[in-house]
Amino acid sequence: MKIGFIGVGVMGKSMVKNLLKNGYEVEIYARQPEKVVDVVSEGAILISSIAALSKRNDIIITMVGFPRDVRSVYFDEDKILNNAKAGTIVIDMTTSSPSLAREVYLEAQYHGIQSLDCPVTGGSIGAKEGTLTIFGGGDQNAYEQVLPILKAMGKTVVYVGGPGLGQHAKLANQIGVAGAIAAVSEMIAYSKANGLDPKALVEVWNTGSAASTQLKVSAPRALSGDMTPGFFIKHFIKDMNLAIDETENKGIDLKMLHTVRDMYVKLAQEGFGDLGTQALVKYYEESEKDNGPKNN
Repeated sequence: MKIGFIGVGVMGKSMVKNLLKNGYEVEIYARQPEKVVDVVSEGAILISSIAALSKRNDIIITMVGFPRDVRSVYFDEDKILNNAKAGTIVIDMTTSSPSLAREVYLEAQYHGIQSLDCPVTGGSIGAKEGTLTIFGGGDQNAYEQVLPILKAMGKTVVYVGGPGLGQHAKLANQIGVAGAIAAVSEMIAYSKANGLDPKALVEVWNTGSAASTQLKVSAPRALSGDMTPGFFIKHFIKDMNLAIDETENKGIDLKMLHTVRDMYVKLAQEGFGDLGTQALVKYYEESEKDNGPKNN
């Protein structure tokens, strides 16, 4: 199967490299070709337009930024659905709107194209190491056809149901991440306020019931001052907003999710949107400065 890949950014670049390592022929489209020179040097073929890429490939994978980008890349006249041949399977791996995933699915059917929503979790490290978790939504027969391709990029690949359900599974995952990263940030803030060295305690905490991926991966990065993005704050805000949108008609009041979203929005407003999610520790640092020292 020939694979076309659109969205060769922080995550997408490593995903393309893993497809190449597994012997797949991959064509890519990039708005800024100078940023994908390394991927081309490893065997990816750069195509000049999305329309051309869509006509040439059996499988088209998208990994773009926001739902508006998904809508554009699938529905615009010079993009995927108006140019891909019948029988093509499209796989959107962006974390996006479940309702938009269903829209893409229905429009793809009209064109004789099969559509899957397969968002991922695992960040830039998981993308690089090929250990992403991938949630599959859409028709199961299409999912089974592309399963070897998904396994070239992820370690845990699971089919969760019909169109849009892959996105719902990912948004539920992001709710858990929101709670976990906030918990880690509060552990660090509490420790510092009481004269402890959280750097010395992270490994110990990870041996007990507080253990988590965020404590193992994000805490050491935050404590060393490394705020480079494995996952951008601005993209995490998008994910949390999508989850909040989905609760509006469900009668669910997710208080923790709203609280963590608002903290990240404050950081973004202060110019930190391009930092990694571990930069939530800055929210607590700023709060401590605002409140001043407390007398014990």
